[in-house]
Amino acid sequence: MRAFHCSWWSFFVAFFIWFAIAPLLTEVRETLGISKQQVWTSNICSVAGTIFMRFINGPLCDKYGARLLMGGILCFASIPCALTGLVQGATSLAILRFFIGLGGSTFVMCQYWSTAMFSKEVAGTANALVGGWGNLGGGVTQLVMGSVLFPLFKTGMSASTAWRTVCIVPAVVGFATGITITLISDDCPKGNYSELKKRGTMANVSAAASFRDGALDFNTWLLFVQYACCFGVELTMNNAAATYFKEEFGQSTESAAAIASIFGWMNLFARGLGGFTSDKFNSKMGMRGRLIWQSVCLLIEGAMVLVFANTKSLAVSIIILVIFSSFVQAAEGSTYGIVPYVNPPATGSISGIVGAGGNCGAVAFGMCFRQLSYKSAFTIMGCIILGSSALTSIVFIKGHRSMFCGEDSEAVENAWKTGSSTGQTLEVPKDEDEESVKA
Repeated sequence: MRAFHCSWWSFFVAFFIWFAIAPLLTEVRETLGISKQQVWTSNICSVAGTIFMRFINGPLCDKYGARLLMGGILCFASIPCALTGLVQGATSLAILRFFIGLGGSTFVMCQYWSTAMFSKEVAGTANALVGGWGNLGGGVTQLVMGSVLFPLFKTGMSASTAWRTVCIVPAVVGFATGITITLISDDCPKGNYSELKKRGTMANVSAAASFRDGALDFNTWLLFVQYACCFGVELTMNNAAATYFKEEFGQSTESAAAIASIFGWMNLFARGLGGFTSDKFNSKMGMRGRLIWQSVCLLIEGAMVLVFANTKSLAVSIIILVIFSSFVQAAEGSTYGIVPYVNPPATGSISGIVGAGGNCGAVAFGMCFRQLSYKSAFTIMGCIILGSSALTSIVFIKGHRSMFCGEDSEAVENAWKTGSSTGQTLEVPKDEDEESVKA
């Protein structure tokens, strides 16, 4: 359980670093004298940098484990976060946020780590809990940075100096966390990967072979698109929500940040509930149950986005935000309840590719918000989400029945019908040319 708690806490802190400046962007905009489009360019840069890192972190997890990568990236992302106060214009803001955003790639390690520690039958719940509690950092950051630390710092200095100084706090927390989790935890139930390799009980994995196997599976890319329509939405809301409530409903910076934090606070239970429900559907119907639940979450999420786009009352908007956010997080948990089944030996690579889908979605939706009105952008987002729910019908995983056709293999059917666990955790991919490893 030490690895479980290190996993979610590390991702929580990554969000604290990643979106520390988001609730303060209206202040940043006033100080630097930049336009809405330039602010959204920085928002897009903050999520775009993570895409490449998520692609490569998956295979690297298969080779080196999650612990070292998690610690290293947290420490790296903390450095540009601490330098936020040096920003002088739109270009430097975009560049800085690009490098801070690399910390968002810790999601891959978060999911890989929990998958390595728990059997597939409870992977949906385990992955959803660590992902959800980590994503909770997005909501806590809105509240802590916008409604607590910023007003506190502003009591002894100007607003301009306050936002430039306050980002040192998440940077210190992030760097300390990176060092700590590297020293106190393990890569998998049997120990650290380096020790297992020295003892000859683990193969020296080919990262390239792992990535190839994951990338050539069509199911990986279907989940990539669906994750773009849930986690991509969450990232977009983390960047947009505070500004939206300030501009559309006339709220102060502090009030808008507090309202925006509600979206992230739903992670406290919603993502975990999404994964737990996926596991329960699996215990009743096998993979078909997981796929049905995935489609339901995306359908309700898309519908709520369209309602949110047309809501003019602040009170009603907040209520819809709660429902909307709950199903965004549930869809995320449901997605990673499916991921460990796609191709178990390449789970790290698949987790990375699917995770990158979330950031690609955030970039695409961010472009909409950069160029269009809030209502138009939300409407386009909602329609795309509704369309993505149909993709579940063409997910076909070997040995499992699909949403509308096919049959489970005998072993798979017996497992979910009897409720028995295989007791297996993540399989380690092996280099095709590698000789058998001696115990």
